[in-house]
Amino acid sequence: MKLFSTETYINRRNALKNALGSGQILILGNNESPMNYTDNTYRFRQDSNFLYFFGISLPGLAALIDIDKNEEIIFGHEYTIDDIIWIGRQEPLHVLANKVGVATVLEPEKLATKISPAVMYLPPYRHDNKILLSNLLPISLDQLAPSESLTKAVINLRMHKAPEEIAEMEKAVNITREMHLAAMRATKGGKYEYEAVAKILETMHRHHAELSYPVIFSVNGQTLHNHYHGNRMEAGQLALNDSGCETDMCYAGDITRTFPVSGKFSETQKEIYTAVLDMLESSTALLKPGLMYRDVHINANRILLGHLKNIGLVHGDTEEMLAAGVGGLFMPHGLGHNIGLDVHDMEDLGENLVGYREGLARSTQLGLRSLRMARELETGNVITVEPGCYFIPELIEKYKAEGIFKEYVNYAQLEAYYDFGGVRIEDNVLITDTGHRVLGERIAKTIAEVEAVMAGGF
Repeated sequence: MKLFSTETYINRRNALKNALGSGQILILGNNESPMNYTDNTYRFRQDSNFLYFFGISLPGLAALIDIDKNEEIIFGHEYTIDDIIWIGRQEPLHVLANKVGVATVLEPEKLATKISPAVMYLPPYRHDNKILLSNLLPISLDQLAPSESLTKAVINLRMHKAPEEIAEMEKAVNITREMHLAAMRATKGGKYEYEAVAKILETMHRHHAELSYPVIFSVNGQTLHNHYHGNRMEAGQLALNDSGCETDMCYAGDITRTFPVSGKFSETQKEIYTAVLDMLESSTALLKPGLMYRDVHINANRILLGHLKNIGLVHGDTEEMLAAGVGGLFMPHGLGHNIGLDVHDMEDLGENLVGYREGLARSTQLGLRSLRMARELETGNVITVEPGCYFIPELIEKYKAEGIFKEYVNYAQLEAYYDFGGVRIEDNVLITDTGHRVLGERIAKTIAEVEAVMAGGF
């Protein structure tokens, strides 16, 4: 099992204790989750907050930090001979605990004798942990009340990535890079989407990595989270690949590239692709500490509307269209989100607490309302920048029928784009003291680079 240094975990827990001052903190790990019967489980994935503070990726663990008693305990079973028969010799739990700076390991049954009714805990997202909390405290499930002060303290710590975390994320991005290049080279007219997805998975597993989220690969790129891979790809279509891996320490990469099935962009595809690439490069160039990411999202929409205006798909004053939210018709998602131990980092703790702040309310406008990260950027943040342009026939027809944006949108001309699909291009970016740095080796994204990869080069 890979771990950071003992000091890393001790320092993280000390920072958490200093932020809260007093009280008890309960951090629950995850359990095995059965697919169809108890012994046939999904791939185990430890809770990210448990990984951050205690590092041990084993099921059935919980940890208690008692600030006032200066006590830290990991609760879990040691391996028995029956376990070893099935899974082989394992490193004992107390040895792993020592490696992360915890001297005391107790059986899980002892947890109930150690916690107080006022124990602080994070928002549970798995039903088994909700039931455990309900039984431990004891209170009914609908009365569970996660600690907001603990949640905010954890967010403040995890938002700022340390050098060892950045190194893991860079590793994830570089593996993801190979996954994307393999998918491009495997994409040809007459092949099925799942054949390219097979190359993505093969490349990923060759590096002992796992998916950080289910692969989105489709010639129907207008469907934002399209997990169906059964379409036969044909020349003239665009393939959108949004896929990423997490390392064996569970740090994530999240990259999107869009490319022509035929290997060459058509002139119409070039127009839209150039618009999205401009959005990506212009948005990335702005990034620095203190900049509100919501403003970057809005400016990306400004760039998109300018390109669509030049093409003739919209008309009118760009700033008026921007204020009205016309961009949401073509990019109904946010520009990006935090990324780290989770692909949508800390979303279990509450998207508004992570991506917003007091005084910064979420918009109700299509597109902007889906922005997961809106607050000011800070040194050590790692975010995705993922602009897109999509032609969603159902959405366009709905807005057309309701007369929405009729003063701005050339609906008749949009009908020619109903089979276009969509374009999204995405990078992962670290905010530095002086600006930003795109993580990982360069992944083909200009038209010339993408076409070179499709031809077997780059």
